[in-house]
Amino acid sequence: MSPEIGRFLIYAGLVLLGLGLIITVFGSKLSWLGNLPGDIRIERGSSRVYFPIVTMILLSIVLTIIVNLFRRFF
Repeated sequence: MSPEIGRFLIYAGLVLLGLGLIITVFGSKLSWLGNLPGDIRIERGSSRVYFPIVTMILLSIVLTIIVNLFRRFF
């Protein structure tokens, strides 16, 4: 295995650790995430279907900005 794979796994682990800490500490304040206007929720009888379209677009924009800043400075 090459050292690049090892570094990638370390960085991925640190990112997951950071996300876990953010969700643990700020979980109650992030309850709006997933309930944005434009997220589609269909409930009929005992079945439910949920399409978090706007939430995924928002997360995609935020992650794109973070990755571009990371690539620019590192």
